[in-house]
Amino acid sequence: MRRWIHCGHKGMDMFNMDKEQCCVSLSVNPSRGLMDEKFIILVQKALPGFQLTIHASYHCEDGNSWEAFAHYTADAGGTVNVSQDTSLGGTYSGVEAMGLLWSLRPVPGSKPGLRLRKKNVQTPMEVTISVYQGHQTEGFVDQVPLASVLVERWYMAPGVCRIPITEEGLTATLFVPAGNGPFPGLLDLWGGGGPLVEYRAALLASHGIASLALNYLTPKTTMETGKMVDNQYFEKAYKFLQQHPQICDSRIAMLGLSLGSAFTLKMAVYSQVMKVRKCLLSRMDTFTHVKFQNNEMIWRDLLLPIPTDPSFKVDVGRLKCPLMLVVSEDDQNWPAPESAKDMKEMMERAGNSHLLTVLSYPNAGHLIEPPYTPHVRISMFRTVVMALWGGQMVEHSRAQEDAWKKILIFLRENLYDSTKPGATTLSHL
Repeated sequence: MRRWIHCGHKGMDMFNMDKEQCCVSLSVNPSRGLMDEKFIILVQKALPGFQLTIHASYHCEDGNSWEAFAHYTADAGGTVNVSQDTSLGGTYSGVEAMGLLWSLRPVPGSKPGLRLRKKNVQTPMEVTISVYQGHQTEGFVDQVPLASVLVERWYMAPGVCRIPITEEGLTATLFVPAGNGPFPGLLDLWGGGGPLVEYRAALLASHGIASLALNYLTPKTTMETGKMVDNQYFEKAYKFLQQHPQICDSRIAMLGLSLGSAFTLKMAVYSQVMKVRKCLLSRMDTFTHVKFQNNEMIWRDLLLPIPTDPSFKVDVGRLKCPLMLVVSEDDQNWPAPESAKDMKEMMERAGNSHLLTVLSYPNAGHLIEPPYTPHVRISMFRTVVMALWGGQMVEHSRAQEDAWKKILIFLRENLYDSTKPGATTLSHL
């Protein structure tokens, strides 16, 4: 889509130059795609050497607005290719194909502590990509862009089915891939922020894995009884996956982030019901005490020093399924590197370290999300306190992209029968 603006009359030469600038064209390919799919942003028909700003804006479901922008100079052909050309400044610098997504930040004047999370996965994340004249840093809402394109980013590929689950007292949402199946299954557990987070499970289903996003902090049974769920609640969720006609009962994994990783590890090791095919953990969590710094909550030292008493830890030496740990070295919530090292040593002593894969990322923070999700170093936690998650934007964003690719490979290698068709690849919408 092109948009033209009225050019100012500053003499005939300036008029002609402005007229050329006003005919700048912008394309984004694909303009509809999965959230983890790269796109190509191309600006054409600008004057050679023309300075321009490419801007991304997103109005979130919670009413807050986010933006990112980068400065470019058109080449001799009047073209800028964001995938190949260098950003000279803005919310990111350098050659970054997806920088306009992962560097999104709340617009100036927004309330502090925001975190961008898609709530309704049945609708796309609609991002407006625009081109402005010159190297701009503010006031975009008061300017008319030279060109704009609306981009749709989806967590659900065409044909993925979303099914709310309330059976057996569960509060969950099942995402089933397109097709007949049977598909491998996955139990998806988020952290202590709760209550029910669906977008990761929806994206996994878009890659061929039937995924159950489980609410274990504020499910209906807890709201009615006032009691936290026990091990049986997770076992019911696992049995539900096992018994579903479109899910292969012998190929089920668990994925845990933050507090969810503690339950994932515990159930994989000790449950007599859950014969998990594989585990994916972001970090291992145990609550002790909390400290504050600059009014920001930090859990970094909760497990330090790592307990030596085996009774305080899950005996990962008993683990019988492949385990992948995603470790953020600048995690300010949990001592992830120290926990991963301790778990590796425990498994080496038990002789099952061959089951362990560790992905470790310097300068990455606690919240390892699907690719191109904006990095948030600090945000409000459960509307009560401000939590410091850690991480540096560029390194954290690269960690998210790399980890997601390796997570999908790990899932395919351990969940798919090599004699049958493999997992789906990236789906172009």
